[in-house]
Amino acid sequence: MSPETVSHAADAASHGGFNLVPVVVLLGAAIIAVPLFKRLGLGSVLGYLAAGLAIGPFGIGLFTDPQSILHVAELGVVMFLFVIGLEMKPSRLWSMRGEIFGLGLAQVGLCIGLLTCVGLALGYPVAQSFVAGTGFVLTSTAIVMQMLEERRAMGLAKGRRIVAVLLLEDLAIVPLLALVAFLAPGGEDASLADRLTAAAIGLASIAGLVLAGRYLLDPLFGLLGKARAREVMTAAALFVVLGSALAMQLGGLSMAMGAFLAGVLLSESSFRHQLEADVEPFRGILLGLFFLGVGMSLDLAVIAANWRLIVLAVAAYMVLKTIGIYVVARLFRADHREAVERAVLMAQGGEFAFVLYAAATSAAIIDGEANAILTATIIVSMALTPLMIILHDRLMPKRAPSMDSVETAQNLSASVLLIGFGRFGQIVSQPLLANSCSISIIDTDTDAIRNARDFGFKVHYGDGARLDILHAAGAHDARLIVIAVSDREASLKIAELIEDEFPLVPVLARSLDREHAIELIHAGVEWQIRETFESALVLGEKALEIMDVNEEERLRVIKDIRRRDGERFAIETVEGIYAGRDLIHGNAGRTDGPTKRDAKS
Repeated sequence: MSPETVSHAADAASHGGFNLVPVVVLLGAAIIAVPLFKRLGLGSVLGYLAAGLAIGPFGIGLFTDPQSILHVAELGVVMFLFVIGLEMKPSRLWSMRGEIFGLGLAQVGLCIGLLTCVGLALGYPVAQSFVAGTGFVLTSTAIVMQMLEERRAMGLAKGRRIVAVLLLEDLAIVPLLALVAFLAPGGEDASLADRLTAAAIGLASIAGLVLAGRYLLDPLFGLLGKARAREVMTAAALFVVLGSALAMQLGGLSMAMGAFLAGVLLSESSFRHQLEADVEPFRGILLGLFFLGVGMSLDLAVIAANWRLIVLAVAAYMVLKTIGIYVVARLFRADHREAVERAVLMAQGGEFAFVLYAAATSAAIIDGEANAILTATIIVSMALTPLMIILHDRLMPKRAPSMDSVETAQNLSASVLLIGFGRFGQIVSQPLLANSCSISIIDTDTDAIRNARDFGFKVHYGDGARLDILHAAGAHDARLIVIAVSDREASLKIAELIEDEFPLVPVLARSLDREHAIELIHAGVEWQIRETFESALVLGEKALEIMDVNEEERLRVIKDIRRRDGERFAIETVEGIYAGRDLIHGNAGRTDGPTKRDAKS
């Protein structure tokens, strides 16, 4: 589709009212690029950036003003921080104060010092070098939060420390903007009264938001909840997010910080989960739109004209920032792996740099060309981050298990060999130990092995999928082997090894679903049980009791379910997973057959 075609379509659409062409193009670019990039293992962020570059003014030119899109899309970052705030109860945030003002300040301070040296080394004045370096210090909250979410690290301790640094950086934008005003030509002449006034306005905005959140928001949502109008609750949620952001912006602070504070204040509200559900769709779409806008803003002409300087700046800034983050992480007692991961995640510049550079341009500290070069530097670093994460994940050696106070399996001998000591294996051990059976237990999780010792268990380290370990664990002398591991492939490999090497030893196994159970039977397991089968039957019987079904009828029904399931499984073992469907109690008329998901239960 050429730009001329889009223009004609836009003209045609405009005669009928609202022009839908830009919206359709943006959504189309996202739904094509993001699944493709995720399928390639490159992540959704890089997909959005690439799509934005492709449709922007420096790609095929379907859009000519990416800044207008960025201004709207920044609301995605605002809503993202509101959702994060909902997860941060005040007590939890207070417990993070040391990380925010200790770790955060140390990282920001050291990185500002290191990155300012880049400009000085290139021969730029102190003010320009400081502004350029400081802008790069401010990490992209949107990218890092998205990465933490995709890596499921948001709730982990290492994720919490990264969030603490990001919060400090959001707070830092306020004094940094004040410093820009001071460094501007004639800025030192600003009166003390002006500075005190600006600080007072900012503090008043925060105080007002805290008071409103404490005394007004929960009663407001309670009142709206009684109206039972879902769309009004959604409108109220958006009103709170955007109103909080506006209040902070009017006070000279960060919009994202306002939304975060609003989320924190509502984190203990009884409406927290509904608020999160209402905001989540808008957050996801606008955050994607933000990345699209960043991709559109990548000025290829500026990059082409100044590519040597940009490459040098990106490399110098990212390397020095990585070093600074790693050093601070280690000083604050993070291990090597966490320090490296944090440094890679946070090595890029962020969206707040655009605000800082724009303010520096208005204050005549840097000119328009320098602003464009620095902006391109930030965007290139943001685009490189997903690639750096992929390289980190592929090149970083897997963590070797700590063998401190852990014994490996050697010359074990017992009547029962139990392979796997997670939640399933622990329960299996109880009736055997209660009947004085001797048990050798092996597992590959060293932390679980150490924890088991605290509860009176002797567990040895060993991988049951290795033949030498099975011999060392005494499989050849055992009267019974129980496979209780949670890994489907590992359990099948163990079963096949035992069938080949120790065919006379009976094997009982934990299966994950019907397909896995059938595979285990074919692998030589004598008897298996699906890990959820018995607990589901007990819950089903309890449900019948609550529905006033008498005990005799309950026992009859459960017995019949067991019979049907056994008959069905015997048929499936021979004829396949879809055999025996007539033995299932269904709540719909028979169609072409149950789905695979139904059959696997």
